[in-house]
Amino acid sequence: MRRILPWVLLAILSVGRSAAVAAAAEDPYPLDDVPRTVPVKGAMRCPAVDLIAYPGEVIRYQKPVRVFREFRPHLVELEKVVREVAVEVYGRAPRRLVHAGTYNCRRIARYPDLLSEHGLGNAIDVAGFEFGPLRGAAPEGLPRALRGGFRVDLGRHWGATQGVAAVHHRFLDLVARRLVARPEIFRVLLGPSYPGHKGHFHFDMAPYRLIDIWDASGALNAGRDRGPS
Repeated sequence: MRRILPWVLLAILSVGRSAAVAAAAEDPYPLDDVPRTVPVKGAMRCPAVDLIAYPGEVIRYQKPVRVFREFRPHLVELEKVVREVAVEVYGRAPRRLVHAGTYNCRRIARYPDLLSEHGLGNAIDVAGFEFGPLRGAAPEGLPRALRGGFRVDLGRHWGATQGVAAVHHRFLDLVARRLVARPEIFRVLLGPSYPGHKGHFHFDMAPYRLIDIWDASGALNAGRDRGPS
């Protein structure tokens, strides 16, 4: 998977629209032209965007999120992918998506002159999923312990190799890989291999493509960046 080098990312976010955005011009997004530069210190104001409250459609969220209106369809597609994988692995969809935030007017911690995509309501941090008891037939090989209710937690279960925790890792890994294979859903997909993201997936529609989820044992980690998130 080809990546964008950190200095290129900085240039992209400094000018708002760039060659990287032009490369994605076949599928433009309403926020592509919004500048991402902010003062390094002191007060800052996030651009005015059309924010809506969204509780989830295919899968309900543990609490409604505030997101840019045009980001909503991307969340619906996320929910569809999660439901599809969950039915394969667990025999049912989650009853709740657990998130760690969407809209938050802030800088990127490691790049204080850049606006986080959260400051546009253009990102979501997914921490896990809550499942109710199984009501139908169990998928082949599903451990009996997973026929009742449980919670999948990215911080606890990512990288697990034994027992029911390994089943949860498989579920999370499949979700991530299917989202990566569908670039129209999210442009940026970050996870445990990216600094500060050990406990959640970060998905957004920034004006560039960046994937950093797997560590050295993963198939898509080669040459990963350490650019903004």
